[in-house]
Amino acid sequence: MSPASITISLAETLRSPLRAAPHWLWLAGPLLLTFAIPVTEAFLPPDIHLAHLLVVAVAVTAVVFGCCWSPVPPRAAWPSRVRTSTACFLRRVGDCERIQRTFHSASRIVLVGGGWIGLDVAAAAREAGVEATVPVAGELPLLRVLGPQIAPVFADLHREHGVDLRLGARVSEIVGEGGKVAGVRLADGTRIDADAVVAGIGATPNAQLASESGLQVNNGVVVDASLQTSDPDIYAAGDVADALHPMLGKHIRVEHWANALHQPGTAARSILGKPAFYDRVPYFFTDQYDLGMEYAGYAKPGSYEDVVVRGDLASREFIAFWLAGGRILAGMNVNIWDVNDAIQHLVRSAEQIDRDRLADPDLPLDLLTAG
Repeated sequence: MSPASITISLAETLRSPLRAAPHWLWLAGPLLLTFAIPVTEAFLPPDIHLAHLLVVAVAVTAVVFGCCWSPVPPRAAWPSRVRTSTACFLRRVGDCERIQRTFHSASRIVLVGGGWIGLDVAAAAREAGVEATVPVAGELPLLRVLGPQIAPVFADLHREHGVDLRLGARVSEIVGEGGKVAGVRLADGTRIDADAVVAGIGATPNAQLASESGLQVNNGVVVDASLQTSDPDIYAAGDVADALHPMLGKHIRVEHWANALHQPGTAARSILGKPAFYDRVPYFFTDQYDLGMEYAGYAKPGSYEDVVVRGDLASREFIAFWLAGGRILAGMNVNIWDVNDAIQHLVRSAEQIDRDRLADPDLPLDLLTAG
C-alpha cells in the first residue's frame, strides 16, 4: 500500500467516530488530545472545526495540531466555470477520492508541480493507465531537494514509465472549455491538452488559529524541543510545529505523517511534567512504480558540500549520502532495505566519515563510526 493510500485509509477511519463525538471535551485533569494521523480541518467532517478540538483541562490547555498544512494553488489562474471533478487540488480526503475517480474517467492529466506529491500522483496515474504530463519549472523534478547527482534518477524513472516531463516549463493558466478543464497553458504560450488537472505545488503551515491566539508563529507554530509554544500551557505537534531540534540545533518543520505520529507522545510527557524532548532524525519515504526509498536526516539546499553514492545509480539500488565537513547530514536508501536505522545512526553520530569507506558497499554501515 502506498503512503497516500495509507493516509486516506487512516483519515477515513478517523472521520466516522468524530461525527458522533462531542465537539468540546471538558476534563478533570491534565490530558493531551492526540491523533496518530494528520489532523486539520481538511480531514474533518464539515460540521467540526479545529476550534472544536480544544482540550480544556485543569492544569494545562493543550492544542495539538497534527499535519496542519494546506496547499497554496494559484486560484486566480483557474477559470471560474471549471467543473471541480476535473480540476483537482490535493488538500483533503475528498480530493484524494476525486483524483482516484478521475483516473477511471480521464485518459490524460496534467500534474502541476514536480515535487514529491506531483510525482506520486503521476506514478499513480500511469499505473492506472492514464497519460500524465508534468510541467517542471526547473531543470529537473526534485532538483532542489536531491541535487543534480540524484534528481536524474527520478526523472529517468518517470520517463521510462511514460510520463511526459516538460522541463523549464511554467504553467500560466488552466484552460477551461464548456465548463470543464481542457488543459493548461504554459508561460511560452504552449497549450497542453488534458481531461483533468491536479495541482500539488507546495504547502504553507495552517497556523491561523495559533496566530490569532497570540502564539509565536514563524514557519509554523514555534515550539521548543519539548514542543511547548510561546504560551507555556499550549503545545503543538505535527507538520505545523516549527520545532527546535536538539540534534540539529535549529528550528525545523517536517511535512510527513511520521512527525505527526511521534511528536504527540513527546508533548504528552511534557504536559505531565516529565522531561521530554523530540529528537528523532527527520524521516520520510515514498514508493513510485518499482522504486521504494527512505530518506533520513536534514540536508537543505546549499547546506551540503558533497554527495557520496554507495551502490549503482543506473540499477536504482543505492544509498546516497549528503555531507558537509565530512559529516553526514542525510542519507537515502533506494531499493536497499533494512539499512535506514544504520543511516540514522550515522546522521546522529555527527562523526567525520572517510568518503571512500562510505562509498564501499562491502563495508557494513555500522562499522563506519567509532561508537
